[in-house]
Amino acid sequence: LCRIQYHFGEFGNYSLVVKTLSTSSKTVSCDLVINEGPINSYLPLLFAFLVYMGILAVLIAGRLSMKIDPVRIWVYKKLNSRETDRVINSELGPPRAADSAGSEPAPRPRQRLRSLDTFRGLSLIIMVFVNYGGGKYWFFKHESWNGLTVADLVFPWFVFIMGTSISLSLSSMLRWGSSKWKVLGKILWRSFLLILLGIIVVNPNYCLGPLSWDNLRIPGVLQRLGFTYLVVAALQLPFTRPVAESGTLETPCPVLQDILPYWPQWIFILMLEVIWLCLTFLLPVPGCPRGYLGPGGIGDFGNYPNCTGGAAGYIDRLLLGEKHIYQHPSSSVIYQTTMPYDPEGILGTINSIFMAFLGLQVPLFFLSVCYNGKICGYIKFSNLLFQGIISAILTKCSKEEGFIPINKNLWSVSYVTTLSCFAFLLLLLIYYLVDVKRLWSGAPFFYPGMNSILVYIGHGVFQNYFPFKWKMQDSQSHAEHLTQNLTATTLWVIISYLLYRRRIFWKI
Repeated sequence: LCRIQYHFGEFGNYSLVVKTLSTSSKTVSCDLVINEGPINSYLPLLFAFLVYMGILAVLIAGRLSMKIDPVRIWVYKKLNSRETDRVINSELGPPRAADSAGSEPAPRPRQRLRSLDTFRGLSLIIMVFVNYGGGKYWFFKHESWNGLTVADLVFPWFVFIMGTSISLSLSSMLRWGSSKWKVLGKILWRSFLLILLGIIVVNPNYCLGPLSWDNLRIPGVLQRLGFTYLVVAALQLPFTRPVAESGTLETPCPVLQDILPYWPQWIFILMLEVIWLCLTFLLPVPGCPRGYLGPGGIGDFGNYPNCTGGAAGYIDRLLLGEKHIYQHPSSSVIYQTTMPYDPEGILGTINSIFMAFLGLQVPLFFLSVCYNGKICGYIKFSNLLFQGIISAILTKCSKEEGFIPINKNLWSVSYVTTLSCFAFLLLLLIYYLVDVKRLWSGAPFFYPGMNSILVYIGHGVFQNYFPFKWKMQDSQSHAEHLTQNLTATTLWVIISYLLYRRRIFWKI
């Protein structure tokens, strides 16, 4: 009878009035009546933005003031009289052996790429904020099924930068004298610890009782990171060479002679993708159409209520059991699904390996100092453009109508190529600002990026305890939720900064 397009505001009260104008022609009028006006739910976001910008302005002003010698000396003198001498001496620096006649200059230490830690920290902080609730805004929640929100960006970015770090860390370990067998042992041990921490520490909710295997979720974020790291690092280790002693990435531009030696890696990854495609589109799932990628429930007019995730959900339920996977998927709210489904399941791990592998190519395609800038720039842009073209073809530039839609729950191929394209662009910008031009130190994201495992595990373990959470007066208020979630996230940034100042890093 009625077809109306209208943007409804939060907490508004509306009535739809349908009137018959003519019984003979069966024409009706449809009027929307606003009984109670909506509120502007985005004002808390604007206020929070202004507060953080004010804090940033104060910090920048303070940092610039400390560069003025009289101001700096006066501040240290007020804080501690002994600090004055230390500041003056630190300007001159301690005597060095290299200053004496006839001595050789000390070798330049390898400099850590701050852009990688900054990118990792940015992804981690958004992930923590989203896990705490994201102020209860829809764009800080995971998409119910197909599509993207801010919450769907960060985990694949974390996987991407993990792949980038693998190449650099393996080269560094070999440069410091470790054999490849010893490095392989470290890879196995780190993967085991990540998986164990995910199952024992992160997954259980100890507020509900002691650890119980009966209903313990086996997949998870750390489990996927651990297994992905194991596969990609083991795949890269045979091809890794020690980096130069200077620590710079002065390698020739990645033309064919630099890519061809890695063809076994590409063959392996292509085989994994073929396996994913065959299982996804050819595996028979009882009671479901072959190749089904939908959410089940009332989706697809309710024709396939028990087919959530198609082959991906079926494999998890078959191999892990329904009680050992995620019980409340994001699809349950809109599509009213009743089947458990795990977004970190077995089949999607194949594409997370693909995502990390794309990150592994960054030192080849992005961080190298080229002998021929034009050729290198062309290859870098072509690599980025190629991923974007694949995404456009697979999705048909739409949310629902593509061959393989963008889907975080399934970790579809289009999801991986799209997010790796975004990650490549963002890393390019951060690398240019932080490591090339040094216009930005990477703060505050650099600090949690240096202690990513501690921050991720810590926020999951203590998320239900004060001061990270408290009882709210109005559970429907965006302002209260946003205040609580931003406070908890900011506390982890401060904790990571204090740990950085004390040189405390939790490495696995």
